[in-house]
Amino acid sequence: MKKIAVLTSGGDAPGMNPAIRAIVRRGIFQGMEIFGVRLGFEGLVRGDYFSMDLGSVGDIIHRGGTMLRSARCPQFREEESQQEALRQLRAAGIEGLIVIGGDGSFQGAAQLTKRGFPTIGIPGTIDNDIRGTEYTIGFDTAVNTVVEAIDKIRDTASSHERTYVIEVMGRDAGDIALWSGLCVGAESILIPEAPYDVEDVIARIDHGNRRGKRHSIIVVAEGVCSGMEIAKSLEARAGLETRVTVLGHLQRGGSPTAYDRMIASKMGAQAVDLLLEGEKEGMIGIQSGKLVHVSFDPTNKRQGLDLSVYHLARSLSI
Repeated sequence: MKKIAVLTSGGDAPGMNPAIRAIVRRGIFQGMEIFGVRLGFEGLVRGDYFSMDLGSVGDIIHRGGTMLRSARCPQFREEESQQEALRQLRAAGIEGLIVIGGDGSFQGAAQLTKRGFPTIGIPGTIDNDIRGTEYTIGFDTAVNTVVEAIDKIRDTASSHERTYVIEVMGRDAGDIALWSGLCVGAESILIPEAPYDVEDVIARIDHGNRRGKRHSIIVVAEGVCSGMEIAKSLEARAGLETRVTVLGHLQRGGSPTAYDRMIASKMGAQAVDLLLEGEKEGMIGIQSGKLVHVSFDPTNKRQGLDLSVYHLARSLSI
């Protein structure tokens, strides 16, 4: 295999650039030609490819986002778009593809492998919700961003003796809320994977007030409900003066942490090596701290959240 391409798809995540850098430089080290695909599967269908050299990925290891840019491409679910992408790839002489993204991106990658085109996936999403891997590129950075923001909010919460509700990303997955909530000592953490009761939230705040706490932090994943809804319930039922902060897309940006740079670099290089070894499909993951190669999951189910961490957080926030 002499020519391969790389694309990033779906939501951007810190660490995608280090992964791109590793793919390009490992590929060139192995004597390959590397092509970048602009704007994900949309660019794949249009044939928007460009040749990459060592200088193409210089000075990007510390940058957030993705130099290849990213886009949603719903039309790639259609066979016509998939066939056009294959035609463009073959016309360019490209023999293998590396897809960096989340679950939706891997669905597209799996369709290419079904049609005989070698495609390897690298999990890049801040949600940490891909089956087959314990960590995804971008998750560690997102959690650190949230923790840093909440630590600053806590200063104001303490000064004004208020309850703050922090809404974080996580439509279907509560990993960001759970990890950040535990790390900042939140009184309550509301995640899609566990039921919640507003009365329990209130009871925890009251318990803290009785032992002298001057503020409370509630972390809620957006998939549970909005932070504003929680705040209104707390004010209506308990008369608590509450403020809401929605961190939003702040969580996707920023320089990737050392850990995200490390796993992105390892995964990028491994993806190139797998294609050279003749592998035709699958994803690189992390299990028990080691890189593994697993097939794309046809059931399209997310990685299960470790609820023992949730129970730990509840026991420590008494």
